Amino acid sequence: MKNNGVEIEELLPGHAAAQAGLLAGDRLIAINGNRVRDSIDLMYFGNEPGLDLLVGRGDKTLHFPIELSGNASELGIILKPFKIKKCNNRCIFCFVSQLPKGLRKTLYVKDEDYRMSFLYGNYITLSSLTDQERKRIVEQRLSPLYISVHSTDSEIRGAMLGNDKAGEIIKDLRFFAENNIRMHTQIVLCPGYNDGVVLARTINDLYKLHPYVQSIAVVPVGLTAHRKKMMTPVGKNDAINALEIIRRFQTRFKRKHGEHIVFAADELYIRAEIECPPLAEYDDLPQIENGVGLVPRFLSQARRLKIPVPAQPLTPKFITFTGTSFYPYMARFAERLGRRGFPLEVVAVENRYFGPMVTVAGLLTGRDVMGALSGRIQADSVLLIPDIVMREGLEVFLDDVSKNDIEDILGIKAMIIESTPGGLLEAMAGAKK
Repeated sequence: MKNNGVEIEELLPGHAAAQAGLLAGDRLIAINGNRVRDSIDLMYFGNEPGLDLLVGRGDKTLHFPIELSGNASELGIILKPFKIKKCNNRCIFCFVSQLPKGLRKTLYVKDEDYRMSFLYGNYITLSSLTDQERKRIVEQRLSPLYISVHSTDSEIRGAMLGNDKAGEIIKDLRFFAENNIRMHTQIVLCPGYNDGVVLARTINDLYKLHPYVQSIAVVPVGLTAHRKKMMTPVGKNDAINALEIIRRFQTRFKRKHGEHIVFAADELYIRAEIECPPLAEYDDLPQIENGVGLVPRFLSQARRLKIPVPAQPLTPKFITFTGTSFYPYMARFAERLGRRGFPLEVVAVENRYFGPMVTVAGLLTGRDVMGALSGRIQADSVLLIPDIVMREGLEVFLDDVSKNDIEDILGIKAMIIESTPGGLLEAMAGAKK
């Protein structure tokens, strides 16, 4: 009996479960006779006004009748996290496999769990999805899912995944479409594998499943200096060619459906040395977390931002940093801030930890930031740290360097700020001596 159910990690005070007498450490076994396997079952079966919770406490099995308005969040139950299903592919471009030793353990987890895809937008390949898992996705309407496709050609995709038994992805996608499951898909562009004609065919195959395939993102392969497999990076001409293919499809889709459906990651435009399209061409930003539309959104927010003239000159000297790919956009905004009386120095930080080909701010380490800032700051400076470089909910970088470490080593005050034009201006306007 002790192995049945999922342990309750926390009960929110004042919520229904705590008031009914459940305790942290109890095991939630079933809701209205339906076995509970994880937090998704809790959400799915808990959305009824009348609930009968079967709970294990020690060697006892207890029933707790609870009346709700039909929202599982009213229960106030936080279950112990489920064990994440790991990826068994050996992708030629796997970023996790390119990580150096010495980072925190969670960064080395290769996730292939449909639950993480549904809950958090993690991309999965579907290569190890079981029939039981497919059935659950359909029955519980676990939609949308985020799926790494790369190519609809099974041979090419198998080579890219390092798994010749990965199966035909289009069959899985068609199954989900037929069962009304929505999907956001991505294509990691690897020159010599899935570019050119293969890229065009993949986009077209995915489009045939629209509107259930709601979006397609094309992102350049990310390569670190620690990779063991030889891979060709996406160069300027590769990016230009891919963008031309994407543009042709966007024109066609926009004319027919009023939306673009397929999008290029900002990094492709940067590598092609082409300005990103205006924000309006990114529809409702369905793949913003995949680096699609971040630059246009920042530029749009910057243009709309009303910058007041400070009543008196700002005493602190402000300095911030970003990755080398975003630096030109940040520097342009800093110039505008300076003209309005908010002087801000922006430093481009080269990624020495992962290698110079990794140019995004979100993968900068504390050590590289300190190295780039050393000798460029004064004692009365205030360092504005964009929150995108920190672990979610914490004040530490990828390499576990903390905000306090930065302050102690550089001898300055540091502030973690929202990574938006408004976040920068608000931090500067509100900073004290």
